[in-house]
Amino acid sequence: MTKTRTASTLTSFCALTLVLLTAPLPVLAADSGAEVRHAIAMHGAPKYPEDFSHFEYVNPEAPKGGTLRMAVVANGYDSFNPFVVRGVAAAGVSSYLYDTLLESSGDEPFSAYGLIAESLETPEDRRFVIFNLRKEARFHDGHPITAEDVKFSFDILTKEGHPFYRNYYADVSKVTVEGDHRIRFDFGDTDNRELPLILGQMPIMPAHYWDGREFDRNGLKPPLGSGPYKIGEFEAGRSITFKRVQDYWAEDLGTREGRFNFDNIRFDYYSDDTVALEAFKAGNFDFRIEPSAKNWATAYSGDKFENNTIITEAIEHQRPAGMQAFVLNTRKAKFSDPRVREALSYAFDFEWANKNLFYGQYTRTKSYFENSELASTGLPEGRELEILNQYRDQLPEDVFKEAYKPPVIDGKNGLRNNLRKAMQLLKAAGYDIQDGKMVNTSNDRPLSFEVLLHQKNFERIVLPLKNNLERLGIDVSVRLVDTNQYIQRVRQFDYDVITQVLPQSDSPGNEQREYWHSSNVDVHGSRNYMGVSDPVVDELVDKVIQAPDREELVNRVRALDRVLLHGHYVIPQWYLPRDRIAYWGHLERPEQTPKNGIDIDNWWIQP
Repeated sequence: MTKTRTASTLTSFCALTLVLLTAPLPVLAADSGAEVRHAIAMHGAPKYPEDFSHFEYVNPEAPKGGTLRMAVVANGYDSFNPFVVRGVAAAGVSSYLYDTLLESSGDEPFSAYGLIAESLETPEDRRFVIFNLRKEARFHDGHPITAEDVKFSFDILTKEGHPFYRNYYADVSKVTVEGDHRIRFDFGDTDNRELPLILGQMPIMPAHYWDGREFDRNGLKPPLGSGPYKIGEFEAGRSITFKRVQDYWAEDLGTREGRFNFDNIRFDYYSDDTVALEAFKAGNFDFRIEPSAKNWATAYSGDKFENNTIITEAIEHQRPAGMQAFVLNTRKAKFSDPRVREALSYAFDFEWANKNLFYGQYTRTKSYFENSELASTGLPEGRELEILNQYRDQLPEDVFKEAYKPPVIDGKNGLRNNLRKAMQLLKAAGYDIQDGKMVNTSNDRPLSFEVLLHQKNFERIVLPLKNNLERLGIDVSVRLVDTNQYIQRVRQFDYDVITQVLPQSDSPGNEQREYWHSSNVDVHGSRNYMGVSDPVVDELVDKVIQAPDREELVNRVRALDRVLLHGHYVIPQWYLPRDRIAYWGHLERPEQTPKNGIDIDNWWIQP
């Protein structure tokens, strides 16, 4: 399932969670030998029946109308195509402009229901999937959505799109158009049970529109879509407005009822978050997720907050937090030794930062799948241990003998003790102090690196780390660049250290290749930010993708998590198990919040 994060602030709001119930048994399709389904779950059965009218976490009576004004903190955009490496796409394009074959629910781990596809057919072993399209599905120009459009979308994304799509759909071996509204995807020699669901997430684009156009060079010409909104007014790089489609073909479907209620959604771009916060309080936009603990503790006060003109809430969520961390680029020789990487982690004083900078709001991250049952804890045992034992001679003994936990700086001598441990690790890796500098004794090169940032408020996090490392003779520089330059450098792996969020869902699958698989080490634009290249990790990723049931998935993910943690590819930072939101009082939200947190697309404006 898709777990990407983009410049759009809406990306933080949408996710999947954990409720498994039963549904009516599907009908057997005589021509395909597969079950005809209105929906499909990764494991178990979908929650909602075939004739469901709406998701439980929306208000089906929500009125339509009004304008939602949002802010994006970034240095503009130069493209309306979010599916390619080239350029920086405008916020909201992928969310609002294109419909998909299936729609995921927000209150299950991973279940998907028919949107463009009225039904799907897949056998028990899921070796293929057939999508039967709705005849009423239309693009915004009235052209029907056909199987040829689906095939075109698959071909263009995997051949000319972002490398993510080639990885995501790598196990598809054949695509066959079986009729105007019927298409079949066959899979290779794989047990990849997630493929029918993630194919359902594919954005469907009009073949007739792109005929004669260059897919990665469309620039700022508004493309043709089929979703609930189309692009309206925009000012290149500064703002964009999406206008609700009044005759939207899918408006009355259960997957759409009560959602996408605003007539207009406008994004304005701000280059500085402090300016954006003041603009919010001045009434220039309506909704904000607050990323700063300091702002949350100090900036939301005054008459507007006391009289509920502006409402603030910290809403608990149960979505996996993933990993936010200092990411070390192991493509660089200086970070190729895990002992060096581990040593650096002893210089990060989370306890001081949480107390003095974050008002004690955060919890230390200890897993790539933090805040979920997928996170590894303690020592491996049971089925997880059986999985890891297959690779015992290829893994460090610490995987089996020491529970991973990031270093803690505690007490009067805590930092001194941690720096002493760091020195021991560095000496074991071939480093020593010479003339006050930490030097590699094999080549006399000093250990130094640059931390690349695009958010100024992160300097206060990095500078204490820099100061602590200087006590070890390690030179650290901090470079602040604009958002666009940062994006391009990250895509090219042109950095030593970055701060990055590695998000996860409650149902990890094919996207794990993008994060950790060795095939993506040198693929520019991939999310293998650390440069992980480990045959054990590769095999564990394959095992996660091929997990036959939920219990086995959990054990395989925990094994993968444990191996990654003991690889010391990152210095873990922190997470927050709640959404800090502020919004103007004319906005309304449903009583029930999905387990994965706030979804602004379910809100509305009071009449």
